Amino acid sequence: MPAPTHQRSFVLTVAESKRLIARALKRHALVMKALNQGIVAVAKGTTNAYVAEELSGEAIHKPHYCMGVTKPARAADDAETANQLPDLVLRHGERQHGVSVLDILSEMGPGDVFVKGANAINYDKRQAAILVGHPTGGTMGAALGTLVARRAALLIPVGLEKNVPGDLHEACRRMAAVGPSGEGPMLWPIDGEIFTEIEAVQLLSGGQAALIGAGGIAGAEGSVRLSVWGTPNQVDRARGAVQDILGEPPFIVS
Repeated sequence: MPAPTHQRSFVLTVAESKRLIARALKRHALVMKALNQGIVAVAKGTTNAYVAEELSGEAIHKPHYCMGVTKPARAADDAETANQLPDLVLRHGERQHGVSVLDILSEMGPGDVFVKGANAINYDKRQAAILVGHPTGGTMGAALGTLVARRAALLIPVGLEKNVPGDLHEACRRMAAVGPSGEGPMLWPIDGEIFTEIEAVQLLSGGQAALIGAGGIAGAEGSVRLSVWGTPNQVDRARGAVQDILGEPPFIVS
């Protein structure tokens, strides 16, 4: 591999990150193979709404491709984000109408891909976790055992805005130890392949990327700053990939 000779940094808003991750995930080797020869099931979620658009080639009302979201404590409880769209399930690249991600589980096996987002990651430890409020574990409670038993791949597209310090497994154990006096959703670590902006940029450019800053103002709240190293061509490809998604509107436009 050529030694990196060039470097450039980019700022991505939360929405831009979601679009970049989704666009790159479509070119992931496992996804490309499953689109050609197998099954891809895309569970509900905010980042997965972008994945559904990229894989289907169809624009959707993304807030309706959700099953539970994080909002400010005083946000109005409305139906803006809701599970109102059908799941995206693709077999050999063709949409399976009327089939949910749970319906297709019994037909999945090695080479097939289940896509599920996360609420928290520890990037350095390669840990991902979801928040679970459903009494039987929600989508992953119903799916994970089958995915493991049938050796299907679990891909976890997730933005670096959800990168948190500390061991997520230890946090889960501490929450569970409280017992019935605990309140709020439970944290559940899940095993799968984490796919962030870093992996997206590296896949699309061939260069190397790292998170070097986060946060901002004027719409950059929750943003990430990535640095990309590589050959001139690799850095140019990274710049092109980022320029293609700049200006992505917020997930919900007020």
